[in-house]
Amino acid sequence: MKIVVATHNEGKLVEIRRILEEDLGEDAAHIELVSAGSLHLPDPVETGVTFQENALLKARDVASRTGLPAVADDSGLIVDVMGNAPGILSARWAGAHGHDKANNALLLAQIEDIPDDKRTARFRCAAALVVPDVEAGADATGGAEVPAAAAGSAMVQARYTIKSETVELGEMPGVIIRKPRGEHGFGYDPLFVPDDQPGRTSTEPDYEGEPLTSAEMTPAEKNAISHRGKALKALVPAIEALLG
Repeated sequence: MKIVVATHNEGKLVEIRRILEEDLGEDAAHIELVSAGSLHLPDPVETGVTFQENALLKARDVASRTGLPAVADDSGLIVDVMGNAPGILSARWAGAHGHDKANNALLLAQIEDIPDDKRTARFRCAAALVVPDVEAGADATGGAEVPAAAAGSAMVQARYTIKSETVELGEMPGVIIRKPRGEHGFGYDPLFVPDDQPGRTSTEPDYEGEPLTSAEMTPAEKNAISHRGKALKALVPAIEALLG
């Protein structure tokens, strides 16, 4: 069975595949994950005001265009002292989407005077699975039915109705430190120290023995505790149900 992941980021596709394979076990062999980018699908405008709304919006768009089940996620950082900001604006907090260094610098400046014990935060992720009603067919520009296998092309603007939707939430609590550490991950990972730790400590100069940031963890260590990992793992029963 083919499932489309609503992303143009191939790195995220790899991460999602790794997380799902760990929980699906042998069933993973029966699922082929492909990205929306590989199918040349457009990125929908994220107009939701919550992580759940944006995850569902992206998954619905892909499922309705392709006639294939779609998985999407939306996530961000919530800083308690900032009233849950940056939230859904996390990726473009400094203005430009995905400018990690600028986003990190702005966040640090905004909470510079906040004492260490008040710098609590959490990453939150909503993961959605949307299943189209393939048996009902789809209407293209001229109203003709479009087979699911052909609907992956952006040239065919097929629209399938939605059969079912599932959305799950996951959180990773922690604290924001004052200087970035680590070379892995992305976004705010170098500033975030999760409460759950993998049993080893930092080896960076001046920080030896300190708890790890998300950016100092291996992918496996991070996936085991991450907000995205928790949300996607919660989707596994719905994915298994598709396999019959």
